[in-house]
Amino acid sequence: MAAKLSKNHNLDEQFTRLLKEAGITVNGTAPQDIQLHQTGIVDAALARGNLALGEAYMNGAWDVAELDQFFYHILRGQINEKVNPKSLIWQALKVKLLNLQSNSRAFEVGEQHYDKGNDLYKAMLDSRLTYTCGYWRDTDNLEDAQTAKLDLICRKLKLEKGMRVLDIGCGWGSFMRYAAEHYGVECVGVTVSREQVAWAEEHHSDYPLTFKLQDYRELGTTEAEKHSFDRVVSIGMFEHVGRKNHRTFMQVAARCLKPEGLMLLHTIGKNKRNSTTDPWIDKYIFPNGDLPSIGQIGDAIDGVFVAEDLHNFGADYDKTLMAWAANFEAAWPELKQNYDETFYRMWRYYLYSCAGAFRARDIQLWQWVLSPQGQLDGYQRVS
Repeated sequence: MAAKLSKNHNLDEQFTRLLKEAGITVNGTAPQDIQLHQTGIVDAALARGNLALGEAYMNGAWDVAELDQFFYHILRGQINEKVNPKSLIWQALKVKLLNLQSNSRAFEVGEQHYDKGNDLYKAMLDSRLTYTCGYWRDTDNLEDAQTAKLDLICRKLKLEKGMRVLDIGCGWGSFMRYAAEHYGVECVGVTVSREQVAWAEEHHSDYPLTFKLQDYRELGTTEAEKHSFDRVVSIGMFEHVGRKNHRTFMQVAARCLKPEGLMLLHTIGKNKRNSTTDPWIDKYIFPNGDLPSIGQIGDAIDGVFVAEDLHNFGADYDKTLMAWAANFEAAWPELKQNYDETFYRMWRYYLYSCAGAFRARDIQLWQWVLSPQGQLDGYQRVS
């Protein structure tokens, strides 16, 4: 018993020391300070990393006044780099050995995440249900930031009336509706979410928009579809493609795009090529997700596309997530009729931890403009 107590005491000291390096005090009074309500959290966190920490939070074993600040301090201080739980070895092996985003798994993220309930997303997002990073350059509210982002994409793609646009991972159709309404284009969108297709077809029937429940790998497989789109866009979907499929994704986009066309890829990205997916996010939020690095995207477009432009506005995702979190908190009295307390804590953990990660610049948001052959007169950056 004495040996066990000594071991736990050493773990507590290690945990406390690591947190102190990040400016976090156990049971302290600052907004980022962790409040422990149960024993065993330290052992679990050091052994299983964020998976155990997140599950303990969901179960009410610990709290913090401002979760986003807690994760900002952890990640900005790179404390996560100093804890290497054995569970991450299996996570890394799965990513390396298996194709976690194969055709047979394509619809899992739709069923688990995007089909959670349109009531949740209507309460949390802007009026168009735009579930990607807003562009906050000249605004201070979510609605305008999302409008600015949609228009930024349209201008980067140099949309013109009568063009035909393919949206890979179209969500609830916010970009397609905006592009059709303001730029006079026709759009086809694919998604792996049944709820998104149903909602989009009901709410956008007055525009020339087609929504398909379809895996992206099926696109451009007929002669009629090949090189039939003037523009291709993918906004917040590439995070689900997976490193073993990055090049396939680019080849699919290229076979759908006209030779003189443009593609815009909007994706979250990571700073390191060989890092693994966070196990808590993988289990509870985005199954089979895999954030790309700049190098991995470069490998995928090699010989397929010319990179015309790369724009990073990852800091704007912090503001977007905090706005989503505020909407979620405000709507919880109504939402809790359909969701339990564990879901509430899980969703808070998701939104605030991601906000902290973007604030710390641990992850990024990129918009790439790509062309099949290169723009002869060069591509003029749009901002």
